Amino acid sequence: MPVLLALDQGTSSSRAIVFDESGTALAMAQQEFHQSYPQPGWVEHDALEIWHTQLDCARRALASAGLSARDVAAIGIANQRETTVLWDRRSGQPIAPAIVWQDRRTVPACEALRTAGHAALIRVRSGLELDAYFSATKLAWLLDHIPDARRRAEAGELAFGTIDSWLVWQLTGGRRHVTDPSNASRTMLFDIHRQCWDDALLALFDIPRALLPEVVPTSAVIGETDPALFGAAIPIGGLAGDQQAATFGQACHAPGSAKNTYGTGCFLMLNTGTQPVTSTNRLLTTLGWQLGCNAPATYMLEGSVFIGGAVVRWLRDGLGIIQQTDDVEALAASVPDTNGAVLVPAFAGLGAPYWDGTARGALVGLTAGVTRAHLARAALDAIALQTVDLVDAMNRDGAGPLAELRADGGAARNNLLLQTQADLLGVPVIRPRQIETTALGAAYFAGLAVGVWQSPAELAAHWRAERIFEPARSDDWRHPRLAEWHRAVERSRDWATG
Repeated sequence: MPVLLALDQGTSSSRAIVFDESGTALAMAQQEFHQSYPQPGWVEHDALEIWHTQLDCARRALASAGLSARDVAAIGIANQRETTVLWDRRSGQPIAPAIVWQDRRTVPACEALRTAGHAALIRVRSGLELDAYFSATKLAWLLDHIPDARRRAEAGELAFGTIDSWLVWQLTGGRRHVTDPSNASRTMLFDIHRQCWDDALLALFDIPRALLPEVVPTSAVIGETDPALFGAAIPIGGLAGDQQAATFGQACHAPGSAKNTYGTGCFLMLNTGTQPVTSTNRLLTTLGWQLGCNAPATYMLEGSVFIGGAVVRWLRDGLGIIQQTDDVEALAASVPDTNGAVLVPAFAGLGAPYWDGTARGALVGLTAGVTRAHLARAALDAIALQTVDLVDAMNRDGAGPLAELRADGGAARNNLLLQTQADLLGVPVIRPRQIETTALGAAYFAGLAVGVWQSPAELAAHWRAERIFEPARSDDWRHPRLAEWHRAVERSRDWATG
């Protein structure tokens, strides 16, 4: 029986899952890694720690399944997107910490570009909002602040990549420097219409072309691992940004289907087919996947929330009001509501549909009766309320209304969160049997590349609902809560401007 090894490299942890040909997970390994916050608004990762934890998880997952490298048909990779790594081509060593997608240090650079009138060009070519979220200004910052980096980049001595590129470089012993369209489309340097690196955008951000990886299909054999890593070479058959992989793993293959991933952030993805849809409500137009060299690309309309499940981690690590992230559901469920408290977790600014890099977190409506249980409930409400803003923007773009929302990601295990989401949206929220849809999507891309499966239709037959959360609240309950939320959001905005 062929098996696929999925590497799911996320913002807070690396994991590896072994799947069989029915899409069943046979074994999993996961490891958290260090989050660095060297200055307010800065978020960094150690790229070598990411590589070492990911490799260790892959080896442990295979060992747990009782398998060797020769049993693996292919590896698929899904990765945290936009996070920017710059490394030495000769040594394979990063020359600086990776700048994480949440990092806000380049907000001033983005504002300068906006003032200079470049936002429209960026949106037309890349489909993205001009924001520090994406890779371009992060890479430019590294070139400008690391001694001798720009000269070395222009001389071809350095390589840039998002985490997919970094992992493939390490897996292949430096033989392959590649990315796929889903990741390339998150850099703000890629023309999503012509599907190539864009000279005008490279010039705008002053990025040497010599840094860039080759763009290969999402599903295709693009190399094989160094035999020394696993005991034998394994084909690498799939590369995708985590949200695109989750969308594919959720069987959202047809235009109009949508999923929301409740991970570190929240990411609502709507399949729009082979034609890009331009948002008038500040959502993103992005590439979903390309299944083979000659296949047309699939496009997505996306809404991005910077702080989703990460707010629960903040309750654990920052405030210490829970011991484990799983504790939040019982604590929040111990009270019927937030007792008037509203939490806006704009720790890294606000993403769609606001795109306010100067927003900061706000906790309003406090009275002496607010307890840690009410804060836990406010945190879960904030995740759901931010998602409502995304769905509303998508509906205004004419892409809805949604008939249902498929949910995945670690926080989707939280029943209270998903019931709250259904109540606030007024539509069913569906949790699949296989909650690890990001890793599953990566496995699907790899399996299609090596012939384990023949078509997406075959994969869609594997999808099953585990639980459907039906809305149980009326508009009379819903509308006041949305109005209260938007009042709180307004109080969080423009805070960092002083």
